[in-house]
Amino acid sequence: MQSHRFKKMRLYLIPVAMLMGTFVFGTGKSKSINRKTTLAAAPTAKILDKNASLYDSLQLSDLGLSKAAFEYALTGYNTLIEAGKIQKDNILTIIDFSLPSNKKRLFVIDLVSGQLLFNTFVSHGKNSGTVIATHFSNAFNSLKSSLGFYTTAGTYKGKHGYSLRLDGQEAGINDNAYKRGIVIHSANYVSEKTAKIKGFIGRSQGCPAIPESLKKPIIETIRDGSCLFVYSPDLFYTSHSKLLNPKIS
Repeated sequence: MQSHRFKKMRLYLIPVAMLMGTFVFGTGKSKSINRKTTLAAAPTAKILDKNASLYDSLQLSDLGLSKAAFEYALTGYNTLIEAGKIQKDNILTIIDFSLPSNKKRLFVIDLVSGQLLFNTFVSHGKNSGTVIATHFSNAFNSLKSSLGFYTTAGTYKGKHGYSLRLDGQEAGINDNAYKRGIVIHSANYVSEKTAKIKGFIGRSQGCPAIPESLKKPIIETIRDGSCLFVYSPDLFYTSHSKLLNPKIS
């Protein structure tokens, strides 16, 4: 757990000076893609106003990260912080499935130092789509990705080597993730070479697979209680998520 002072201040009180530090990237920049999306209710204005500089100072738009994904990530992150669900509250990971898989759509941000630690490729499920993920599920054996907020759990060594378990935090949306075996692992089909040759990277059975070369540093950075948000401009999700829409009973 980070210091009590930081927890109490929450994300929107991070000094702007912190946000202007040197940015460290996992595998380099990717070009920006602009996409029109249909969204539900706007995220909390108080949170967004205080963090506009972070999105801009990290040049996340230039890297292709949807501003909607970033804003929703902050909204859910703060809700989970207030609920005591986040143990490692300096790290926020965003997977932006509004981007095609041949773009670097995984972003790991250190909220204290204001650094982008990693920006790299990540897979989606076989039945979620080919180039872009458009179909999602919480069901067993669906071979689809699940949207929403997760907390990272512990690590283990499985058939894909060093891997990270995930706990879905949204009932009916991703809360079967742990039992489904939805984990972060590496795969040789998640690479820039594959993306250039085929126009898209390989797909998983629903797991967010990452490049083999970045497996250990990413997992070591986000393991043990940080927040992970998997985003898509999916109207069902954005209108039914209780973390994004707290008035939903």
